[in-house]
Amino acid sequence: MTIWPIETLLPHAGRMILLDRVLVWDAERIVCERVVRRGDSFVETIGLPAWAGVELMAQAIAAWNGCQVLAAGGSVRPGFLLGTRAYRADVDAFPIGAKLNIETVRSFHDEDGMGAFACRIDAPGLHAEARLTVFSPPDPTPYLDPRNSLDSKGTAP
Repeated sequence: MTIWPIETLLPHAGRMILLDRVLVWDAERIVCERVVRRGDSFVETIGLPAWAGVELMAQAIAAWNGCQVLAAGGSVRPGFLLGTRAYRADVDAFPIGAKLNIETVRSFHDEDGMGAFACRIDAPGLHAEARLTVFSPPDPTPYLDPRNSLDSKGTAP
């Protein structure tokens, strides 16, 4: 099992990469790590707001996908977070200095790129969990073209 640098696995760049590293991954799951530090993106005086846990989970799924495609000789491509179900966190913020383990386990994934994952964030004294639905199409280009976006009335141009 190859462990690639996190910036190799994600289509994000710079300060928008919220994970520090991959600890372990396989065909069904990944565990990533994040240490909450002052000055990092989204970190406030009390720490990383719990709502940012959804993005940590989404990036862990993206890292899982990156591992899968790189192991198969492909290249990393953007994916999309479609939604979340029942996000629960037992804290308002992940405190400064907390070492977070972010785990995602694949529940469903099809050849067209639709997927569902059970996700959790754990550290001593804290826990968050959710189910995330994602879409990672083989060719994301049509979905990234602004000419394909909906107008303010929800209709395509």
